[in-house]
Amino acid sequence: MDSEHNILNSEKINGITLVATHNPIDSTAITPIVNFNANHAVIVPYAWMKALDEPQVHYDEVRGDWGEKPHGVKKTIALMKAQQLDILIKPQLWIGHGDYTGNIHLTTEEDWKTLENSYTNYIMRFVTIAAQENVAMFCVGTELDSFVKLRPEFWDQLIKNIREVYKGKLTYAANWDNYDDVQFWEQLDYIGVDAYFPVSEEKTPLLATVKESWKKWKVDLSTLSRKHNKKILFTEYGYISADYAGKKPWKNAAENHEVNEKAQAVLLQGLYESLWNEEWMAGGFIWKYHAEDSRWHGFEKRFTPQDKLAQDVITRFYGMRNEE
Repeated sequence: MDSEHNILNSEKINGITLVATHNPIDSTAITPIVNFNANHAVIVPYAWMKALDEPQVHYDEVRGDWGEKPHGVKKTIALMKAQQLDILIKPQLWIGHGDYTGNIHLTTEEDWKTLENSYTNYIMRFVTIAAQENVAMFCVGTELDSFVKLRPEFWDQLIKNIREVYKGKLTYAANWDNYDDVQFWEQLDYIGVDAYFPVSEEKTPLLATVKESWKKWKVDLSTLSRKHNKKILFTEYGYISADYAGKKPWKNAAENHEVNEKAQAVLLQGLYESLWNEEWMAGGFIWKYHAEDSRWHGFEKRFTPQDKLAQDVITRFYGMRNEE
C-alpha cells in the first residue's frame, strides 16, 4: 500500500465485539467503542453444551449475564443505536471445558435432531429480536465445522426460516481454516471468517513479515469472494498482546510468554495495511472489548486492545476517510 489514505474506511465495517456484561449498562459503556471510531458493534449472547457429544443446546433466560438475556440484548441494542452504531447479533455456543465448537461429534440421528431443534430454538429467539429491533446484521452460527459439513439440509432450512422473519444482512462465522467447507455462502450476504490466520513466528513481528504473510491469504480470500460474488467480512479478528502473538493467533498466551503490546499493534497494522483497502473486503470486528473493569483488568496478555498500543492503531485506521 502506497498510502494509508487510500483506504476508504467510510465504506468499511469498522467493528468491535462487546463482551456481554454481568450487570446492566448505560451509555457510558458504549461511548468508548465509538471513540475507537467504530461504526459497528457485535452483541454475543452465548448458549452452551455440556460436551461435544451431548447434543442439547442450553440457554437460560433467568440466570447468567445480563448482557446475554433478551432484555439485556434489547437494551444494549438501544444504547448502541443511540450512538449511531450498526449492530451484528452473533449467537455463539460454549462447550464444556472450552472444547472447540467445530469438533461437535454426534453418532445417532436422534442426537443430531436434538441438536438441530435446540439450536433452532436458540437462534430464532435472537432472530426475532433482530427483526423487532431492526438490527443491521445477524450471524447464523460461529465455528461449527462438523455441524455445517455433516448436516447441510438443516442449514439450508434454517437460513430459509430466518429469512422469513428477518430482513437484514446475514453471515456465518467460519473459522480461518474451514471456510472452504461451507456450502451455503450463496444464501448469505457476507462470507464471514474468524480471521486467526498465522502470519508470523517472530516474538515481536516485523511489519514486513506480517504483510508478506498476508499475500497468500489474500489470494485465497479474494478467490473465494469472486467465486461467490460476496464480500469477505472478518466476523472476528484480533491478536493477544504477548510474545509470538502472530504464530497461533487463536490461542491465549502461554505462561512463559511475556506481555508484548508492540506485537499486537504491529500485527493489527499489518492486517489493516494489507487488507482494508481491498474491494472484496467488507471490514470486520475486533475481538474484543470489555465494558466492565472487572472483566478486563488482569488481561494484559489477552485479546482486548483497551489501554494498549493497539488501541491507537485501531482508532487511527478506523478513523481514516477518503481524502480525494
